[in-house]
Amino acid sequence: MSYQPIESYGIIGDLHTAALVGNNGSIDWCCLPAFDSPSIFAAILDDKKGGYFKIAATTPGVEKQLYIPESNVLITRFSNPDGVAQVLDFMPVTADREELPRHVPTIVREVKGVLGSIQMRMECFPAFNYARDTHVVNAAPGGVVFQSQQGRRIGLTLPDAEYNVIREGVVTEFTLNEGESVCFLLRELQPSEASVPVPTEHEFDDLFHHTVSYWQRWLSRSRYRGRWREMVERSLLTLKLLTYVPTGAMVAAPTCGLPETIAGVRNWDYRYTWIRDAAFTLYGLMRVGMTDEAAQFMQWLEARTREMTPEGALQVVYGLDGRHELTETELTHLDGYKESRPVRIGNGAASQLQLDIYGALMDSVYLYNKYGTPISYDFWNDLRRLLNWVCDNWQEPDEGVWEVRSQRKHFVYSKLMCWVALDRGIRLADRRSFPADRQRWTDTRDTIYMDIMTKGWNPDRQAFVQYYGSESLDASNLLMPLVFFMSPTDPRMRSTVDAIIKELTKDSLVHRYNLSEDTDDGLPGVEGTFSMCTFWLVEALTRSGRLQEARFLFERMLGYANHLGLYGEEIGVTGETLGNFPQAFTHLALISTAYNLDKALDSH
Repeated sequence: MSYQPIESYGIIGDLHTAALVGNNGSIDWCCLPAFDSPSIFAAILDDKKGGYFKIAATTPGVEKQLYIPESNVLITRFSNPDGVAQVLDFMPVTADREELPRHVPTIVREVKGVLGSIQMRMECFPAFNYARDTHVVNAAPGGVVFQSQQGRRIGLTLPDAEYNVIREGVVTEFTLNEGESVCFLLRELQPSEASVPVPTEHEFDDLFHHTVSYWQRWLSRSRYRGRWREMVERSLLTLKLLTYVPTGAMVAAPTCGLPETIAGVRNWDYRYTWIRDAAFTLYGLMRVGMTDEAAQFMQWLEARTREMTPEGALQVVYGLDGRHELTETELTHLDGYKESRPVRIGNGAASQLQLDIYGALMDSVYLYNKYGTPISYDFWNDLRRLLNWVCDNWQEPDEGVWEVRSQRKHFVYSKLMCWVALDRGIRLADRRSFPADRQRWTDTRDTIYMDIMTKGWNPDRQAFVQYYGSESLDASNLLMPLVFFMSPTDPRMRSTVDAIIKELTKDSLVHRYNLSEDTDDGLPGVEGTFSMCTFWLVEALTRSGRLQEARFLFERMLGYANHLGLYGEEIGVTGETLGNFPQAFTHLALISTAYNLDKALDSH
């Protein structure tokens, strides 16, 4: 095998985990049973030993992908001189809370002849535990069982056609005429299961129709009816797909180790939940009517505040189940995507100090209390302790929103979000008449404001800079008008936006900052442009009334989505997707930007 471009993948999932399916018909990434479990397919991180599950035509031809409308059920079509066939990929969804403990993640792959007569080939080569554990292949009633040295068992149903066991995998070829189909089903087996379950045609139809119906019913709750509706709905479906339904948490991305530059070292594990995503998540979901998901995520956030340090500090990132320990480890036996090493699992950012998370959390709570359900007194008491911690610590240098691995600095965005935390705390206390340390919070909030205006503004650059004493720009400062710190038409804000357009933007693509000696982030190499930063720029332009400019930039950015409307974290110099994929933060920013730009255009 060879590496597919990152943008060539679609995604399927079941609200517990997900799989990436290439337009060549190969599942090259999947972790079972949860997003952050060890992988069973990881060819995207090592095309020789990572493991894959491929179904494709034996004769080369044209390959295309599409989703069944308003769903996360994926179709990959193969056309060659012999005919047309398609692979239908999905994972049955369990969303009923009572059924969750019994949920078994399952990959269903139906292969169907569409036109003519076409020969297909199926190859399944799992690689347990990030390709660290060996396994054996055993025949069983209904198919084969892959059993790892640690005792994990994966069952694969096989059609009546003959198959061959090759090393630690299974291969079979078969010919499909128009209207004929075969079904492959892969799932984890319990120790008591001696055979591989084989669904009848009726059972397959039920699984398929139930899954499509689930996604379409869920999406029908969206209230968004504006411009770019198809892109907004694909983003919503993607965000829902990245939700871990047992806890309501959302992964930043379903993958780990995908590089920010090819052959570079900036390869992180994003299969966790960041506090800073909170405000964007709540805002994006509630604006379009997805209040149930917002409520579940708020419950997850509330649980984290009950686990704060005695002083009132939070961790930056948590496991989907709320666990705190995310030890960062390098998988040195994997080559990495196109030799991008090291491949990392776990995330050392969990132990960093990032002051911006407190503003993100308080903004999300304020929005939820305003547009969702009023928060409880006990939750408020935890938040009160948190806000006093912000008063005590806002002057500390930190690693910042970009999680730098160099020395801590006084990042402007970190100070900005400390201001947001106290501002929203004051507003929330006033709205609910909660007991609060109002005078202390107000005095500290105003002190932070003047501190930013004095030390974060560079009169020579005529822009807000990355950190105090810096000459460098930072795209995170585009959020100043979005969090109501600055008027979008304030001359200082306008000149900051213009400077970011001039120095950090190419076409519609925005770098988060310029890597140089002045902005050393502690890592070698370069990186791509950050897609969410482009959406921040569009929002800043929208709010300042530069609607024609904002709309054109937004339309250009939509052109950088992949063939299914998905975005990774970054875009490279030739338009290729980089970083973990798909990225929730980018799709959240897209929803917010589309909503506000559409509203502004209607009222213009």
